[in-house]
Amino acid sequence: MEPSALGKAGSKQEEGFGAQPMWGTDLGPVPNLRRSNSSLCKKRGPQFLFNGSEKQKSLSSWIPENIKKKECVYFVESPKLSDAGKVVCECGYTREQHLEEAVRPHAFQGQEWDPKRHVQERPTDAFGDIVFTGLGRKVGKYVRVSQDTPSSTIYQLMTQHWGLDVPNLLISVTGGAKDFNMKLRLKSVFRRGLVKVAQTTGAWIITGGSHTGVMKQVGEAVRDSSLSSSHDNGDVVTIGIATWGTVHNREGLVHPTGGFPAEYVMDEEGQGHLTCLDSNHSHFILVDDGTHGRYGVEIPLRTKLEKFISEQTKERGGVAIKIPIVCVVLEGGPGTLHTIYNAITHGTPCVVVEGSGRVADVIAQVASLPISEITISLIQQKLAVFFQELFETFTEGRIVEWTKKKAPSCLPSANVSPVRAGDGISTFSSAEPDSPVGRRLARVLLGGGFERQVKALDTLLVPAASRSHDHFGHENWDHQLKLAVAWNRVDIARSELFTDERQWKPSELHPMMAAALISNKPEFVKLFLENGLRLKDFGTWDTLLYLYENLDPSCLFYCKLQKVLAEEPASPPLQMHHVAQVLRELLGDSTQPLYPRPRSGERPRLLLPVPHIKLNVQGVSLRSLYKRSSGHVTFTMDPIRDLLIWAIVQNRRELAEIIWAQAQDCTAAALACSKILKELSKEEEDTDSSEEMLALADEYELRAIGVFTECYRKDEERAQKLLVRVSEAWGKTTCLQLALEAKDMKFVSHGGIQAFLTKVWWGQLCVDTGLWRVILCMLAFPLLSTGLVSFRERQLQAERGLARVRAFFNAPVVIFHLNTLSYFCFLCLFAYVLMVDFQPSPSWCERLVYLWLFSLVCEELRQLLYDPGECGLVKVAVLYFSDFWNKLDVAAILLFIAGLVCRLMPAALYPGRIVLSLDFIMFCLRLMHIFTISKTLGPKIIIVKRMMKDVFFFLFLLAVWVVSFGVAKQAILIHNESRVDWIFRGVVYHSYLTIFGQIPTYIDGVNFSLDQCSPNGTDPYKPKCPESDATRHRPVFPEWLTVILLCLYLLFTNILLLNLLIAMFNSTFQQVQEHTDQIWRFQRHDLIEEYQSRPPAPPPFILLSHLHLFIKRVVLKIPAKRHKQLKNKLEKSEEAALLSWETYLKEIYLQSLQSRQRQRLEHRVQHVSDRVDCMADVLQMDRLKQPGSVEQRLASLEVQVAQMASALCWVVEALRGSGLGSEEGAPTLAPQKASEGQDPTLSGGRQADDWGDSHHVNARHLLYPNALPSDASGCLALAPAAPSSPRTCCVARCVSHTISGAQDITRLQRARNPMGRTGLRGRGALSCFGPNHTLQPVVTRWKRNQDGAICRKSIKKILEVLVVKRPRSENWALPGGSRDPGETLPRKLKQVLRREFWPAFESLLARGKEVYTGYMDDPRNTDNAWIETVAVSVHFPDQSDAELKKLNTHLLAHDPGMSIRWQVVDKRIPLYASHKAVLQKVATLFGAYY
Repeated sequence: MEPSALGKAGSKQEEGFGAQPMWGTDLGPVPNLRRSNSSLCKKRGPQFLFNGSEKQKSLSSWIPENIKKKECVYFVESPKLSDAGKVVCECGYTREQHLEEAVRPHAFQGQEWDPKRHVQERPTDAFGDIVFTGLGRKVGKYVRVSQDTPSSTIYQLMTQHWGLDVPNLLISVTGGAKDFNMKLRLKSVFRRGLVKVAQTTGAWIITGGSHTGVMKQVGEAVRDSSLSSSHDNGDVVTIGIATWGTVHNREGLVHPTGGFPAEYVMDEEGQGHLTCLDSNHSHFILVDDGTHGRYGVEIPLRTKLEKFISEQTKERGGVAIKIPIVCVVLEGGPGTLHTIYNAITHGTPCVVVEGSGRVADVIAQVASLPISEITISLIQQKLAVFFQELFETFTEGRIVEWTKKKAPSCLPSANVSPVRAGDGISTFSSAEPDSPVGRRLARVLLGGGFERQVKALDTLLVPAASRSHDHFGHENWDHQLKLAVAWNRVDIARSELFTDERQWKPSELHPMMAAALISNKPEFVKLFLENGLRLKDFGTWDTLLYLYENLDPSCLFYCKLQKVLAEEPASPPLQMHHVAQVLRELLGDSTQPLYPRPRSGERPRLLLPVPHIKLNVQGVSLRSLYKRSSGHVTFTMDPIRDLLIWAIVQNRRELAEIIWAQAQDCTAAALACSKILKELSKEEEDTDSSEEMLALADEYELRAIGVFTECYRKDEERAQKLLVRVSEAWGKTTCLQLALEAKDMKFVSHGGIQAFLTKVWWGQLCVDTGLWRVILCMLAFPLLSTGLVSFRERQLQAERGLARVRAFFNAPVVIFHLNTLSYFCFLCLFAYVLMVDFQPSPSWCERLVYLWLFSLVCEELRQLLYDPGECGLVKVAVLYFSDFWNKLDVAAILLFIAGLVCRLMPAALYPGRIVLSLDFIMFCLRLMHIFTISKTLGPKIIIVKRMMKDVFFFLFLLAVWVVSFGVAKQAILIHNESRVDWIFRGVVYHSYLTIFGQIPTYIDGVNFSLDQCSPNGTDPYKPKCPESDATRHRPVFPEWLTVILLCLYLLFTNILLLNLLIAMFNSTFQQVQEHTDQIWRFQRHDLIEEYQSRPPAPPPFILLSHLHLFIKRVVLKIPAKRHKQLKNKLEKSEEAALLSWETYLKEIYLQSLQSRQRQRLEHRVQHVSDRVDCMADVLQMDRLKQPGSVEQRLASLEVQVAQMASALCWVVEALRGSGLGSEEGAPTLAPQKASEGQDPTLSGGRQADDWGDSHHVNARHLLYPNALPSDASGCLALAPAAPSSPRTCCVARCVSHTISGAQDITRLQRARNPMGRTGLRGRGALSCFGPNHTLQPVVTRWKRNQDGAICRKSIKKILEVLVVKRPRSENWALPGGSRDPGETLPRKLKQVLRREFWPAFESLLARGKEVYTGYMDDPRNTDNAWIETVAVSVHFPDQSDAELKKLNTHLLAHDPGMSIRWQVVDKRIPLYASHKAVLQKVATLFGAYY
C-alpha cells in the first residue's frame, strides 16, 4: 500500500475505532511456502542485507514525505515575557526563533493569535538516531511529529522503518510527572516486575519520555535490567511520547536530513521549566503543535496511538490476537484520576501500585470497599492524608466529581457507569494485600520472598491485560489461553487456566498446540501433553500440512522445500509428497518415501490457505480444522514421527526432545534424527547453526545408544531384533541401516551391535570355534563329519550330512577365507606368468589367469547390479563407486584389459607386459581390504589411509623447495641445456635425490672432471658440463653460492620439512588412535555384509554360482532379497510387543538420564547457585524490611507513651481532686501531640495557656550566661528531644549563677516562657526578660542559567536566598536579628549593607510579605526569656530589576570575618533549623523547589 493510502486508512481508523483496519492482517503474515522464486532463500544470504547507509537514505526520504512538524507562521507579541526577559510570541517562541515570513508577513492576519490559522505543517526536520552525551553509546530512535499525524503513519514508522516487532502487549505507564519518593522495597519490586512482564511478553512500554516522575522510574527500571540481565533476554522497548515544545536542549536534535546520530545533552540544572529526555528510553515520539513550553500536547496523540495499536491484530504462531493494553498507575494527581477513569470506561484494565503516593494510594485505599461505603467524607479524609498541602487547593466541587467517578451509586444523579475494583482496577502492594486481586496474591506475598513479590506484580499485570476485551464463558477461557500462548507465559496458564475450575477437552487444545509448535514454545507443548492432549489425535494430515506451510523461513529445510516446489512445472501448492522428497534426500536412498504421492483418482486433500486458518479472537476459531469430516482421509500412520521430523528439520532441540519422549520406535527415531541433522549441517552456511546441528545429532546418537544399552542389558536377543527389524514408520529401513547411513560410529561400535555382527560373521557356526579348525575343514571338508567344528543350532549339530556342509560353506567367515586363499593363489599365478612364463603366445597358466580375472569381473558386475532395496541402477552405481576399494577394483580390471590388448598385439608385447606389471601392484594393494577384518591389522590400515592424506599435503610443500632449488642450481651450473630429459633430471630428480644424500660431485667444484660430462651436451648418456674455463679446464661458476644454496636447501628439506612430516604423522596417529577401534568396528560391517551376500564358491569356481544367479534373476525373474539376518520383517503382534518393550525401557533410560544429570557437577553448582541467590533475596528482603519494622516499633512506642501520658494525667488529676498533693509541686507531663494552631517546627510547643505541658528542642544548650538552673523537678520533667533534633539527651549539667537584686527576682516571677520549661532560669544570652523581638528578612531571587532562563528541578523553580555567616559560626543564617530601639533594620543586616542603601531596603521591607509571626524555638531561650520573630519575604522576580542590581552593588561585609552570598534554597543547606523552617514557608509561598 502506498503511504498516502495508508494514511487515509489510518484516518478512517481514528474516526471510528470499531472498524478493523484494512491492512491489519498484513502486519504479521504467516510465512507461506508459495512465495516467488526470485525471493528464494534470500534471508540466508548476507548479500541481500541492507547496509546502514541505505537504511538511512530510505529513512531520510520517507519521513519528510509522510511526517510533518508544526511551525508558527505569524508573530503575535504576547504580554508575557520569557524566563530570560525576552519578548515572545503567543506560541512561546522568541522573534529570532520565527521564520522571516512570520515576523514580516505579507498580509495582516488579525490581532489575535489563532493556532488553526497561524500554525502550519511542514516536513519534519528532527529524526534519526539519538545518543545521550556522556552516558555511553546506546543509540535510540527519535522523530518530531505533528499532533495531527495519523496513528497509522506512526505505527508504520515504528514497525517497518524502526524495525520494532509488533508487540504482544502494550503497557501504558502513567502517574506523577514530578519526582516522588518510593519505598526502596516497593521500587525494587515494581521495577523488576514491570521489566519481567515486558521481556517475557514482548511488550511495548509507553511513557511520557521525560527524566522526571514516573517516566524516570520506568527508565531506571529498564536501565537496571539491562545492566543485570544477559543479552538473551532481549532489550525492552520503551517508547517516550513527549511534547516537543517542552524538551530542553532540543536544538541538537534538529537535522533536516536526519541525525545519524544526533547527540543530546541532559542538563537538569539549566532546564528551567522545561524537561530533559530520559536516556533509558529506546524510542522517542516528540509531538509538536507549534508552541513552546506548553505541557500536555502529546496526550491526545498518545491516546489515539495507544487505541490504534490495541485495535491491531497480531498473528504469531498461528494465533491471531488483538494487542491487549494495560495501564499502570504510580502516584499521580487529579489528572491521573481522570486518565484512570477514561481507561476503565473504554475497557482498559488498570494496575494501581499502592504505596507510590497520592492518587494511587487513595484509589488503593478505597478500591476494595463496597460502593456504598465510598463517600465524599471518606474521599476528603484520604485526600487530606495523601495530598497534605495541596488538599487546601481542592474545591468541594472537584472532590464531589472525583467521588462520583469512584462511587456513582452514592450519587444517583451522576450519569456515570459504575466502576469497581473488580471491573478493571487491580491494586498491588508490597505490604498487605487487601483488594480482591491482592487476596488472590496473598499466598504469594505471605511467603515474604523478594522474588515472590516481583512474581506477584508480574502475575497481576498479565491477567489484568488479558481482561482488556470482553469475553465470557468458554470464549473467555479460550481468549486467556490464546494470550498466554502468544506471550509465552506458561506460568500464568498453569496457575490461572489449568485449574480445577476449568477442565479442558483434548480437542480444545489442538489449535493452541499448533500455535505452540509453530512459535517454538516447548513449555506449552509439555503443559498440553500433561493435560490430556494426545499427539496421535493431534497429528492429522491437515495439521501436518499446516505446520509445514508455516515453517521458519530461516531454516535450511524451508529453502530445500522451496527448490522442490520451484522444480514443479505447474507450481502446485505444497503437499506432503514434496516434503517426502526432501526427507528422502536427507535420510538416504535406503528408505522409502515417508509420504506417498497422491494418486490421480484420489480426491484432493483439504488444503486450507493460511489467512483463513488464523485463530482470530473475534472470528470463528480453528477448531473446525481438527474436526474430521465424513469421507476425509486422515494421515494416522505415525503422527509422533511426523511431528518429530517437523521439529528436527528446524533444529528445535526442546520441542524435539519432548516429542521424542512420546515416540514408540525411539531408537530408529533417534538415529533418523541424527542422520537428518548431519545432512543438514553439511549444507548449512551458518557456522554456529551447523555446530548446533552436529551437537544435537551427537545427542540423539547418545540417546539411541542409551536406549539400546537398556534393551541389551535386559534381553540380548530381543535387542538384536530391534536392530534388523523393518520399520514401516521410517521408510522400511532398519535401525542398523539408519546408523550406517548417518555414520553413527559410536552406535555401531556398541558391544551389543558388534556381538550381533560377529554372530552374522560366523553364520551358523559357533562364534567360539577356533579359526584353525575352520581352515582345516576348508581344506578337507570330510572332517566336518568328525565334529571338529560346532554349530549353534542343535539340528545341524546332530546331523552329519549335506546340510552340515552347506551351513559350513555358507558362513561368511568361511567364504572370506576361501576368497582370501583364492586371491593369494591368483596373485601367485599372476606373478609366475609375469616373471617366468610370459610367452609370445599365451600359455595355459596365462589363460588360467584370464579365466580367473573373468570370474572377478563377473563378481564385480554382480555387486554393481545387486539391488535388493529396488533403488534403481543409477543410485546403486553411485553407491557402488562411493567405496574406495570398488574404485580400485575397477581401475585394476581396466588396466588389466589395457595390458591384455597390448599383449595380444605382437608389436606391443613388451609394453603390454609393463602395463600388466603395474596392474599387479594394484592387485596387491587390494590385499589391504582383505586385512581390514583383522582386529590387529585393521586399525593400522586405517591409520595408514589417514597418513596418506598428510603425505599429499607434504609433497606440495616439498615440491616448492625441490623445484625452486633445482631451477636455481640448473641455471647457475648449466648454460642452455636443450635436452628435456636432462633438464628434468637436473631440476627434479637430482634435487630429490639430494635429500637422501646423493649430492652432485661437481656442485662445489672440487671433484670436477670433464670426462664425466659432455662439454656441448651432445652425448645422450652424459650430462652437459657446468660453466668452465676451456683452457685451464677449471669451473668458473661461483662455488660459494652453490654451496650456500645447497646448505639452505638441505636445512629446510631434511630438517624442517621431514620433521614436519614426522610431526604430522604423529598428530594423525594420536588423533586416529583414540578412535581407531571405533572406526574399525564401523567399517567391519561393510566387509561382513559383502561376504554375507557373496556366493560361497571362490573364484574361478564362482562362475558356476554366477550362472545359477543369471538363470534365477534373468530367466526366472526372481527378485533379489536382502539376507534375513540384516533385515527382518516381523509379524504385527510380535512387532507391537517389541516396540512396547522398547518404550518401557526408554522410560527407564530417561529416568536414569535425569538422575545422572542431577548428579553432574554442573547441575550441583547450578543448584547451589540457585540456593545462594534465594538466600541473597531473603537477606535483601530483611535489609529492606528493617526500616519499616523500626518505623512500626517507633510508632508502637509513641502510642504506648501517649497512653501512659494520658494515664499519668488522669492519676495527677485524681490525686489533686483528693487533696493528696499541691499544685506547686505537681509534675508537668508532655503533651500527646503538638498544637494544630502553631507551626511545630518554629514554636516547638503549644500556646501560652498550656504552660508546662510542652517541650523544647533547640533550647538545650550547655552554657547559658546570666541564667540559673531550674529546680530538679523541672529538669526531670523535660520531655525527650524530637527525632529530628541532633541533641537527643537532656542537659547533663547546669551552670549556677547568682541573681542580683530584687528587681530581677520579680522579673523571674513575671516572665515565663509560654512554651513551657526549658531547664534554665534567667535571661541567658538574650538582652531582656520576656519576649525578645527579632526581624528576619528573607531576601530571595530566582536561580538562572547562562541564558537567563530560570533553573528548575522536578518541574519546580529554584530559589536563591541571601545568607550570612559569622566568623566563628558553623552554619549560615538569614541576615536578621534584634533591632536597636527606634530602628527598622536589624543590626546584622546593617553589617552587610552600605549605609546609603538602608532607606531603600526599608521600603523593600514595607512592600514585603509577612510569612510568619510568633514564637521561635531557639537555643538561647530560657524559662524567663525567649525569642519572638517576624519573618518578611522580599522577592525579586526579575533579574533585570533595578533594585536587585542596586542591592548586589551595596552588599558589603564590614566585619572581615563575616561572609555573605546568594545560596540555592535546598533542605540540605547548612542553615539554622529555625531559619530552615522560615525558608521552607517562603518556598511554599512561591511554589519553588525545597
